[in-house]
Amino acid sequence: MGLSIGVVGLGSFGSLFAELFCCHPAVSRIALCDREPDRIARLAEQPLFQKKFRPEDGFTSLEALCNSDVDAVAIFTQHWLHAPQAIFAMERGKHVYSAVPLISIPYGDEILEWCERLIATCRRTGMSYMLGETTYFHPGAMFCRRQAAMGAFGAFIYAEGEYLHSFDSLGCDLRVVMAHRLASQAGKEWQEQLEKYRQQGAQDSPMHYPTHSTSGPICVMRAHAVKVSAWGTPSTDPYFQEGLTPFSNVTALFKMSNGATMRICEHRHCSILRETFRIYGTDGSYENGVWVTKERAQPLTAEEMRDPLPPEVWNAYVSGCSVPEAYLGHEGSHGYLVHEFVSALEEGRRPAIHAWEAVRYTVPGVMAHKSALRDGEVLTVPDWGDPP
Repeated sequence: MGLSIGVVGLGSFGSLFAELFCCHPAVSRIALCDREPDRIARLAEQPLFQKKFRPEDGFTSLEALCNSDVDAVAIFTQHWLHAPQAIFAMERGKHVYSAVPLISIPYGDEILEWCERLIATCRRTGMSYMLGETTYFHPGAMFCRRQAAMGAFGAFIYAEGEYLHSFDSLGCDLRVVMAHRLASQAGKEWQEQLEKYRQQGAQDSPMHYPTHSTSGPICVMRAHAVKVSAWGTPSTDPYFQEGLTPFSNVTALFKMSNGATMRICEHRHCSILRETFRIYGTDGSYENGVWVTKERAQPLTAEEMRDPLPPEVWNAYVSGCSVPEAYLGHEGSHGYLVHEFVSALEEGRRPAIHAWEAVRYTVPGVMAHKSALRDGEVLTVPDWGDPP
């Protein structure tokens, strides 16, 4: 018997991942869940899903899905729902894969509370949680983790992570993305909640969704942030004012638990679109696809840096997905994320980006925003330790 996975939220992103879960050889059954039944019907009609989807496994609520006998749920709903829905599912005996972010809301203290609740739920229930942070499976991240495991960096000195994504970026305009989200049933409910946050004086920040920039350095160095000082630059554009966001760009400097320094940039009003990280050590360094030592600089291709997927998984993705390049989304990370979650459940081990790791990617951003509001005051970054 293979695993049974229920995919929750069947928009463009969730539908793509539903295909990948359905293709995976270790998954024998797929359930589909969305508040809009036509999305379920659209996927159910595809030949790929007819092999592993049964009509009785279509659900219009997370509660109904969690009352079924599926082994796990994969959540691709709106970002303000992720942590509450993950906790709801784990409390009902389901393992959880959650798209990023862990949660993103305008109130930093509430984000910290959800982090605490997520860790507590994992401890209490024994269920597995995995955050689908795409950067973790970028080719450079995989390569750097291998190098770090061999000690090739020497002592870590300094690292940088950047997510530079302007609100009006060509091909991914955040105005359009948000308008699409708010047009849904969940989005209309969110607008009511936003008004409550506005009345409370809550302030949002690009740093409330920092995982694309923090995860690379943290997963390679296997160190967590302990102190932060940050500054923000304001924007007069209505996009940020309407979103309760005092800073469009925030830059933070962190002291890490291993003694290294880490700079993180989360910029949403800039002239460039870039997501990357760089790591420097006493013996080796990595930047922009190049491995540098005292002897030479070695440019690397994406294929040279990637870990190989098992051939049967790779072939299943290529032959099964409606878009042949589907497993290559976000620098090839999508297929790796699905395989890591499924194989962890199959092998009875904790997945790579577990709750404790996810919190270490998230909390530095919360504290960076707090520091920026205090003109760079040095603040302690809370940590929930390592998993048991």
